[in-house]
Amino acid sequence: MARGGRTPPHRYMVHGIRDMAFEQRLGEIAAGVENRLAALLADDALGATPAELAAAMRHAVLGGGKRFRPFLVVEGARALGLADATAIDAAAAIECLHCYSLAHDDLPAMDNDDLRRGRPTVWKAFDEATAILAGDALLTFAFELMARPSTHAHPAVRADLALGLAQASGPAGMVGGQVLDIASEKTVARALHSLDGVTSIQRMKTGALIRFAAEAGAILAQATPRQREALRDYGEALGAAFQIADDLLDAEGDAAATGKAVGKDAAAGKATFVTVLGIDGARARLRELSAAARAALAPFGDAASDLAGAIDFVANRRG
Repeated sequence: MARGGRTPPHRYMVHGIRDMAFEQRLGEIAAGVENRLAALLADDALGATPAELAAAMRHAVLGGGKRFRPFLVVEGARALGLADATAIDAAAAIECLHCYSLAHDDLPAMDNDDLRRGRPTVWKAFDEATAILAGDALLTFAFELMARPSTHAHPAVRADLALGLAQASGPAGMVGGQVLDIASEKTVARALHSLDGVTSIQRMKTGALIRFAAEAGAILAQATPRQREALRDYGEALGAAFQIADDLLDAEGDAAATGKAVGKDAAAGKATFVTVLGIDGARARLRELSAAARAALAPFGDAASDLAGAIDFVANRRG
């Protein structure tokens, strides 16, 4: 700080330039992933897929979202010297799986949401059965993409990617976390409504796929064990930070900014970082996790500058 407690004007300029550069890079990768997903989900690419199912799959995936998980895949690979194009199909596969989870989360039996990314959710735009089947189709399509030779030339790398995706999204990952999240609405059991309980829920439900998205770049690059561990540690901290930011948005945000309903966690009695730590405690924990994520990137130096930018993006997100 300058004397008198004022921040020098040039610091605002530096941070503004960094923020603009990150937003530009995020948008660049999002556009590339959007184009690739549009091609992969086009009617001619989907073959014999029924027209209504194909339309529901596209509704679930295209035309919205920041493509944050694909960004982590592409930038993790880029930090290790790979071009964007070499990571695009793996990134698209992870986004398909993520969008399947959103289509199912929005169902009446789950979160019962009408709005997603500022548009009707899949079940509202079509119907519940179609939303379930579109999610099923995107889940299996994600693994098809990971298994295609276009994703990586080496079968062992493709197998490693598929294994990691399965572990991140399956019973000990995202699906298991969703089960615990729903259970937290139905019980005030201390085990779930505690810091350890919430951390376990969110590490599985949200954090596992973010962690794998960061690690996937190292798998694609056939990185050293140390490099892979560093990206995994970065993704671990970032995933937890992402969930805390999401909890804060639900508590303090508005639907116009987030593109989805807010205030639902407290109304449902869910166990969240905000309910356990309070607003100030959650913000303090968010700062700790941001620092841990930044420290994990040290081995990559300037090559990880955009991955570092993602930390501030998560901590300061408004939607």
